[in-house]
Amino acid sequence: MPDTTPPLSAFARGLTAETAFDVLAVAKRLKAAGKDVIELQIGDSPYPSSSSAIRAGKQAIDAGHTRYAPSLGLPEFRETIARTVRAEFGIPAGPENVVVAPGAKPFEQFFCELFLEPGDAVLVFQPAFPTYEPNLARRGARPVYVPLRQEDEFRPDLGAVERFIKSEPKARAIFLNSPHNPTGGVATKEDLAAIADLVRGTGIAVLSDEPYCHMVWAGRHHSLLAEPGMLDHAVGAFTFSKSYSMSGWRLGYAVTSARNADLIGKMINTSLSCAPPFVQLAGKAALEDDAAGRDATMAKFRAKVELLVGELAKVEGVTVRMPAGTFYVFPNVDPICRRLGITSHGLAMYLLEGADDRRGVACLGGECFGAAGRGFVRFSCAEPDDRLVDAVRFLAEAVTRADRVRAFLDANPKYRLQ
Repeated sequence: MPDTTPPLSAFARGLTAETAFDVLAVAKRLKAAGKDVIELQIGDSPYPSSSSAIRAGKQAIDAGHTRYAPSLGLPEFRETIARTVRAEFGIPAGPENVVVAPGAKPFEQFFCELFLEPGDAVLVFQPAFPTYEPNLARRGARPVYVPLRQEDEFRPDLGAVERFIKSEPKARAIFLNSPHNPTGGVATKEDLAAIADLVRGTGIAVLSDEPYCHMVWAGRHHSLLAEPGMLDHAVGAFTFSKSYSMSGWRLGYAVTSARNADLIGKMINTSLSCAPPFVQLAGKAALEDDAAGRDATMAKFRAKVELLVGELAKVEGVTVRMPAGTFYVFPNVDPICRRLGITSHGLAMYLLEGADDRRGVACLGGECFGAAGRGFVRFSCAEPDDRLVDAVRFLAEAVTRADRVRAFLDANPKYRLQ
């Protein structure tokens, strides 16, 4: 009989996913089989959700806030968000500039639906968050990749922005992520002012992806949306996952012009319906009551990052800088990879699966974030301090086991360095 299975779309056939979740699945499988895995692969907090959020969420469920909510978000929550971003980041927002969704990630798709047509060019700094590319592909847009460099502290290249806007015939948008995942780079206020000057007066839209807004280790966070005129040009995406350890609650919001917010609300209406109201009330309580607890948790993260950087700096063949933000460390391991003949993601998978039968370290190779990430690995800090130290010691020892590296590459030739 002929195959009558409906054919898949070209988009579905080519769809890529966030590799951290794939590595997470491998790590969980190995742990279930009895292997001791130090999990540094995924950007999740090891700390409990904000106490006020937990209390308010339970109270909201008990009070019956379990039905539909407005697609834009609860009015009182949007007002609290607007007041918060005005006070913390100087963004001139009112509630009409705010829209709520289940996490920050949906705003990548909504931004693309809001501004992009097939063939449009979008500047993306690379290494880049893995879900940017599939969201561009949904609209048939074309990414134009510009590398972020360790020697430039992984800050955006302003010259590249100017060339893109002035020279790219179909320039339409920029994806800006600061503090940056995976590198930990942070765009300075001067960088953002220069980008705003380049964008202002053009038809360029900017996705300002800001999930790590409370994880800036030198100075404080600056938002592109605080620059004059940028509410009309930009969509700022924020989340409760990092600052308030609420990743499983799935709660985020965007700040933009009233026109853009209203249209994104319609997109939510026709796709997600709304964010759960009891989750929104939990987020409202976190913003109103948990700033001190949040900042104390951020200080713990900073100490973890400093510890991990200090340990990695001791390893031969590793070049590492203190990230300006985030809870990721992004060391250059290219000398190790060249010596062993293994790709950087191959090195990451070797540390997890092949270096030892009883223990492993889960991290991500830089290629997971695009070609510009080759030769790097990303470690998160989502383990106790002693486990961070153990992870680096494991790395230092594992890369000396040439016989195990050869066996791993024989079994996994896709990881051979070409």
